[in-house]
Amino acid sequence: MAINTGNSNLATRENRIGSITGYVGSLKDLATQSECGTLKGCSRCFSQSSTCLSSCGLGQLAGIRDVAIIHHGPAGCSVASAGAYYMTKVMAKKRGVTSDTVYVGTDMNENDTIFGSTEKLRDIILEVNKRYSPKAIFVSSSCATGIIGEDIDSIVDDVREEVGVPIVAVHCEGFKSRIWATGFDISDHAILQEIVQPPREGVKTNKINFKNFFESARPEIIEMFKNFDLDPVFLYCNSTIEELSHLSESLATTCICGTLGNYLGNGLEEKYGVPYVRSINQCGIVGFETWLREIGKVTGRSEKIEKYIEEQRAIYIPQIEEVKKEIKGLTAVLGMGPGYTFEVSRVLEELGIKVVWALAWHYDKKYENGDVPPSMKYLLDNDIDFEASVADQQNYEVMNILNKYKPDMYLSRHPGSTVWAIKNGTPAIYVADEYMIFGYKHTLEFANTILDAIRNRSFEANLAARTKLPYTDWWYQQNVDAFLEEVK
Repeated sequence: MAINTGNSNLATRENRIGSITGYVGSLKDLATQSECGTLKGCSRCFSQSSTCLSSCGLGQLAGIRDVAIIHHGPAGCSVASAGAYYMTKVMAKKRGVTSDTVYVGTDMNENDTIFGSTEKLRDIILEVNKRYSPKAIFVSSSCATGIIGEDIDSIVDDVREEVGVPIVAVHCEGFKSRIWATGFDISDHAILQEIVQPPREGVKTNKINFKNFFESARPEIIEMFKNFDLDPVFLYCNSTIEELSHLSESLATTCICGTLGNYLGNGLEEKYGVPYVRSINQCGIVGFETWLREIGKVTGRSEKIEKYIEEQRAIYIPQIEEVKKEIKGLTAVLGMGPGYTFEVSRVLEELGIKVVWALAWHYDKKYENGDVPPSMKYLLDNDIDFEASVADQQNYEVMNILNKYKPDMYLSRHPGSTVWAIKNGTPAIYVADEYMIFGYKHTLEFANTILDAIRNRSFEANLAARTKLPYTDWWYQQNVDAFLEEVK
């Protein structure tokens, strides 16, 4: 699908790549329908929870150093600034840099929603630029501005010359998509539209763009890439506008999660010819080696990478095999975003753990280039199958599944659901850090974490014995698809 950076608005994942938030069936059925284009999502007559796409989109942009986020909406919308503060202050301090990024809400009131507030927005943009001197300004819409049709694009165009720094309208209305990951695409679209510049003539680099969340393994990855004469540029946490402006000059783009980095990778490839590394992600041994070899092909460094793989396998594979002896045969249920659900499922299979059910918070039928996500293609090609659903963080569905299958463990990237699993008496592992299963070393650590979780279950047993859950026996007897209806 062609990426149009001439328009500040971006179609949702539902409309653009056929993503869904409701499905119950088997993995093989989900993958097969995705491949042949027949997959249809389901809607819910009851929903318990989800996430606002504005938090995802603006949270990404707020991680960039020394920029201004202007969220044009009521005061309540600025709750997203709490996450932005963490990104700009805590992560910058952890890295040893400073960031003067500001997050400003325009505090729309009743009068503004009736008569409009574009002049007020114009004044705020100019005042923010004058007071904070940001390196770039991102002006975001909200549900309120979207409903009344506030024209933020015209205001941005009107003040562009006056502010003198890159400024871009970000259409981030929370209601526009049920899929929070659309926010990731919106932030990438803003960067491609206004920040990334065409490559300078004659400039050659050894840089590789690496889209991740919080760059927690930054020193480790820099050292690893030195073996291949590659210099990673981490996006967007702690990035600078100067760094982002030269993304078009990199040798390639890769990402820690296909859900997070797919739009940017395809956009840079389509617009500037920067190859996007398409492979299963770096979780587990198979994923890590496949990813490295794909980087080797794209950048012409296969020989150096094969040498590195051989050295690392000699160190870690014997240790991993020892731990596998103790965890082989265990059962697991997963609940994560699709970029991790079907990748971690593969890793568990590698470790000899049987996945009895996997929940994806949403599911992308196809990526921007028209391909089925690599994680699903791998499972389909290797004849791996298990029960699967697309649940959009619906905790009542998770609890139904845990009660039915009684797995040895539950793994999630959503802290709320791990708490409920523990209350249910199920050992839970919160896969919070994106690098928790990265490569050989962290796969070994992950296997040991599983071992620790299942060896001592006294906490879960004691908490479950003293907790009264709101779910009735009637609900536990229902099929998990009781509230799903096919979209007509």
